[in-house]
Amino acid sequence: MENLTGAPLRWRDQLLETTAEIVRVLGRVQRVAVIGIKPEAVGGPAFSVPERMQQVGYEIVPIPVYYPDITEILGVPIHRSLSTVSPAVDMVVLFRRPNDVPLHLDDILAHRPSVVWMQLGIRHDGVAQQLAEAGIAVIQDRCVKVELERMRGPRL
Repeated sequence: MENLTGAPLRWRDQLLETTAEIVRVLGRVQRVAVIGIKPEAVGGPAFSVPERMQQVGYEIVPIPVYYPDITEILGVPIHRSLSTVSPAVDMVVLFRRPNDVPLHLDDILAHRPSVVWMQLGIRHDGVAQQLAEAGIAVIQDRCVKVELERMRGPRL
């Protein structure tokens, strides 16, 4: 794997932390799987963040972990695993406890999204390294909704 200059990429280059890198990611992804999304009745960030993403134009693919009776979230049919999602997504957003993140590693590696985003409070350096070594960009411990609002600038 090489970057635009032809130099080999190191896996650490796939760990994105700067505002400029995050803005680039949010500007290029369109289709986003949200693992751990919650239904509106439950609420919280695992509903409001993907809801906001959908409102500003991202295509959300809901993948709840619980709620076996739910068939759709945000008006979209749910999937029970990333392995059933087609066409592929550009980004996976994780709303899972850090200890549960490794449970999704194999599915994510098989699906090969460009980016995996672990929401605010979620960090798993071991999984992040494995994803980065596979050429998948990783953002950890950041809120998509906060970053989207930062991109929009101050409100008048």
